[in-house]
Amino acid sequence: MIFDAHCDVLYQLQKDPLKDFNDPRLHVTYRGLKQAKAKVQCFAIFLSPLVKPHDRFRSALEQIDLFYEKVISPYPDMKVITSKKELDELKEGEIGAVLTLEGGEAIEEDPLKLKTLYRLGVRSVGLTWNHTNALADGVMAARGGGITELGGEVVHMLNEWKTWTDVSHLSEKAFWDVMEQADYPIASHSNCYSLCPHPRNLKNDQIKALIQKDSIIGLSFVPFFVKDHGKVHAQDVIKHVEYICELGGENHLGFGSDFDGIDETIQGLDCYEAYERWRELLQKYYSERQVEKFCWLNFASRFPS
Repeated sequence: MIFDAHCDVLYQLQKDPLKDFNDPRLHVTYRGLKQAKAKVQCFAIFLSPLVKPHDRFRSALEQIDLFYEKVISPYPDMKVITSKKELDELKEGEIGAVLTLEGGEAIEEDPLKLKTLYRLGVRSVGLTWNHTNALADGVMAARGGGITELGGEVVHMLNEWKTWTDVSHLSEKAFWDVMEQADYPIASHSNCYSLCPHPRNLKNDQIKALIQKDSIIGLSFVPFFVKDHGKVHAQDVIKHVEYICELGGENHLGFGSDFDGIDETIQGLDCYEAYERWRELLQKYYSERQVEKFCWLNFASRFPS
């Protein structure tokens, strides 16, 4: 079984209304989920930086509509998941689908909009995407600031709802602010800075802090988060798995592919179907129990209640 914590299918469906959830141009398709024996897939709501402020909430709602109309409605065995109970009740052959928010730009400066997104099914929230908004600074913000007063209010709301706060795109200062305030932090799609010094990756003290908080780190299949030069192969991702395990993270490691959020893919990890080969590669280095933790159990066991 597979629990993938991040993909950008909804953004791709929004960009091209002619696409459906089995379009071969997508990395993640219904057919691929079935073939690779997916159990839970998280679908991010991501807004292009080109979307104007007054259009952002509507753009997020459009992606949620696409989620229900193109991902859920046509396929009876795709089930919306909003709680641990619903996840645990998935039947054989059913696939859980989770809405997540990749950046608080969508709510602008209105917590009521966040409450609306939560009621529509969102169960993980990243405060910002790379840059600065009303909630926090992202990893590409030059000033490297932390979270704002409103950002703290949002984290408090997420705590009350027992909903994940995603740290993957936060500046270092904002990361530590969230770790101090969030009850349910995760990193949905980030890798190890020591192996690949990209700003989006996590440094050792960040990884250790997430482990200490009983959180999860979803390794991404973005080539330039895995290796900073040369052709990237699936074998290179194993090095990040090994590194987190060496830091004590065997029970805190999962995967957040970022499929459909990238143009270039890793050789051997180019679409969702590749999870079959990925499991086989992991089994060469780890026990079946460890592979089950990485691919499924670590994320599933900590899903918001």
